[in-house]
Amino acid sequence: KGGGPYGSEVTRGQDLTGKDFSGKTLIKQDFKTSILRQANFKGAKLLGASFFDADLTGADLSEADLRGVDFSLANVTKIFTSFSSLQANLSNANLEGALATGNTSFKGSNITGADFTDVPLRDDQREYLCKVADGVNPTTGNATRDTLLCN
Repeated sequence: KGGGPYGSEVTRGQDLTGKDFSGKTLIKQDFKTSILRQANFKGAKLLGASFFDADLTGADLSEADLRGVDFSLANVTKIFTSFSSLQANLSNANLEGALATGNTSFKGSNITGADFTDVPLRDDQREYLCKVADGVNPTTGNATRDTLLCN
């Protein structure tokens, strides 16, 4: 189970709700099928990590290096409860070359300043994200709208 520098038995298929991974280097870490609701990845280096079929609802991925990350079938959305709104935060994240195939959804996520260069998105996802896209990524200098190929 698992893999990567965080530990082979720790992250794959686990319930890691609310876990703090902020600022950590987790290159090629395997989070496949894990529950990562409200997990904190702020400023983490996650190059090539896999979030295949993971639940990232309300996770903080702001300022994270997500180049080449696999978000296939992942849930990176915002949910509402009777008490609060849980919004996934991708602000100022670098997603260059990340995979977002299948039913991956970023609906409701904060993408201000996120860089989506070379991220293959379904047309409906791109259309939705273009409606809310804003900002410039502080690391790459690329405007979010430009990286999403918005008109």
